Amino acid sequence: MCLSIPSRVTKIDKESNTATLDTMGVSREASLELMQDGSVEVGDYVLVHIGFIMNKIDKADALLCLEAFEEIAKRMEDDE
Repeated sequence: MCLSIPSRVTKIDKESNTATLDTMGVSREASLELMQDGSVEVGDYVLVHIGFIMNKIDKADALLCLEAFEEIAKRMEDDE
């Protein structure tokens, strides 16, 4: 089973067909090859698998997921 953390698109490079993403404060790049042209814009939230943006998700859902991940991470730190 794979777990995908919602990532916010911060930049799109149309020449390389990639997007720069912010995933809980970590910047990384992912390919837009599996998405329709123009379907992903800066500010959108997406899910990524093996370096490819797989789909765009609703901002409210993304923020709820991120909040849950942050709570899990905090609890794990508290247990250490």
